[in-house]
Amino acid sequence: MATAARSAPLPGPTGTAPLVEQPQFQEIVQRSRSLTQKILTSIPDTHTSCVHAETLQLNSTENSKLSRMAAIIRIPTIPVLKVVSENVTLESSLRLMHEGLQLHRASLTLLSARLENNEELTKLISDIRDLLVQINKMMNMAKTEGSVQPSPTTVDLHLPGEYEVQVAVHLTLVQLQSFGQDMVRCLRSLDLTDDKEAES
Repeated sequence: MATAARSAPLPGPTGTAPLVEQPQFQEIVQRSRSLTQKILTSIPDTHTSCVHAETLQLNSTENSKLSRMAAIIRIPTIPVLKVVSENVTLESSLRLMHEGLQLHRASLTLLSARLENNEELTKLISDIRDLLVQINKMMNMAKTEGSVQPSPTTVDLHLPGEYEVQVAVHLTLVQLQSFGQDMVRCLRSLDLTDDKEAES
């Protein structure tokens, strides 16, 4: 799917394809890919440092059974990312990335204040912030008349006790890991250097 998106001119608003081909845009794409990979790499250590309940494992098949707890805690629903295609514009794809990152940053910032050992989490939040800056740059470059602005970020976690905090951190990091993997796929479809390397 991503390969098909790279092999043809990217559809979308007028000027989208030339925009993606611009060196400045490509630099931001590659910087964003690097930051996304950094975030994914740091999630396991962050989880280990913040989540101490043995039943809460990052890549456990049991995570799907925590959906009821997620609803009680009010873990926000993250937008589903889609690779740019005939039906998904560049601007729309970037906006969904931005909204998802904003929700993760807001959730983790709230949770960080409830943790004693939050050093690794603070670093992760900083990386998410840096990635948001890059995505925002691409969004500004891709803006057209009538552009839809990202939705305001509202997070209201229900955290009455320590266990709920632990579950919330766990579920947010699990969700961020999945979201980050989808971001890698979407950003890869925008990175024209992949095509050049494949041709060489």
